[in-house]
Amino acid sequence: LRTFVDHISGTLSGILFMVSLVGVVAAPILIMVFSPGFPHDGSRFDLASSMLRITFPYIFFISLTALAGGILNTHNRFAGPAFTPVFLNLAMIAATLWLAPHLAQPITALAWGVFAGGVLQLMFQYPFLRHINLVPRFKWAWRDSGVQRVLKLMIPAIFGVSVVQIGLLIDTMFASFLPQGSISWLYNSERLMMFPLGVFGVALATVVLPHLSKKFANKAEVDYSRSMNWAMQSVLLLGVPAAIGLIMLAAPLLTTLFNYGQFNQFDVRMTEQSLIAYSIGVPFMMMVKVLASGFYARQNIKTPVKIAVVALLVNIGMNFMLIGPLQHAGLAFASSLAALTNSSLLVVFLLRGNIMRLEKSWWLFLPRVGLASVAMWGVLHWQHVGVVQWFHWGAAARFSHLVWLVVLAVVTYVLVLLALGFRFKRKQSA
Repeated sequence: LRTFVDHISGTLSGILFMVSLVGVVAAPILIMVFSPGFPHDGSRFDLASSMLRITFPYIFFISLTALAGGILNTHNRFAGPAFTPVFLNLAMIAATLWLAPHLAQPITALAWGVFAGGVLQLMFQYPFLRHINLVPRFKWAWRDSGVQRVLKLMIPAIFGVSVVQIGLLIDTMFASFLPQGSISWLYNSERLMMFPLGVFGVALATVVLPHLSKKFANKAEVDYSRSMNWAMQSVLLLGVPAAIGLIMLAAPLLTTLFNYGQFNQFDVRMTEQSLIAYSIGVPFMMMVKVLASGFYARQNIKTPVKIAVVALLVNIGMNFMLIGPLQHAGLAFASSLAALTNSSLLVVFLLRGNIMRLEKSWWLFLPRVGLASVAMWGVLHWQHVGVVQWFHWGAAARFSHLVWLVVLAVVTYVLVLLALGFRFKRKQSA
């Protein structure tokens, strides 16, 4: 195991270094490819190229951080890797507060914050790896059989697990042709949409993958199916109310978090449109993360990748169809439709391949979650205050009212579930 870790970390770091170097050198070309609307605006193009050169090495640091997290997760160490992203947030906040005022282009402080966040995240892994005596001794070993097997599985898996991010990147390409501000509206709504996806979806997928791998290795097919059912139900249990909350509280969230300085009321209304469109797809995006693990645990990479290709084509096709009538919101809605397509096909192939069998508990689970979600929606609708009122409130009033609405929604959802006989503890769980 130590030899394998040394070889895979050394080979991966060598490849990542070359990729990062190419990205830094070719930054203007990458901007032209992925934001084709930017070259027509010289100032935006130059600024984007400069910031990409600063941020591109983040790929090197965060990929090695992910490798370290994979090693730790395999040894059932989840706390360290889960806490790691906090350092990116802290670095970006610190750069915004203390570095930005001293730069000619204040926005570049965020780029330097990303760079510093990558370094900090990687450094944070060291004591945890040392505790299990698996600190990598980086050794280039391209021809090692273990490295070759990882690379063979990894190349298609990169596409399969990244379909949501690829879709968002395509959205940015289309948005570069829309009025100025469209990319920012999409980005801000994407950040809020990614919150439940990152907190719940990624966490569930992270925990369930090594568990499923062990069940598959032990040929415990019944337990494997039960774990998949548990994971899917957990996604819906958390994802459906998260989507409803984002849709109903889109304007309050955006007003409370962003409606200051240059982010005006028009920006709030535009971002609200794309946030609602993204939020529709939140449960499906979360489901993709978990369902794909059902294939990866069996080292079946081809099936989720083929499905991801179909979903990506749906995303592109919907972008062309919706960008005209709905502008940037159409691009966000296309991502949601692609996630629906992806998750639906994954379920179909899991069932057809007898990898998973739906349990009888679904007949009670779905009505309970549905009724609790409707009750949550009703309470938020009852407490609805027009966005104009939120514009008039100060920061303290906005924050306190938003907290009240979130607490009220969560309490309503949980109480209705309990009243309907739902129990949060199960004997068979991942």
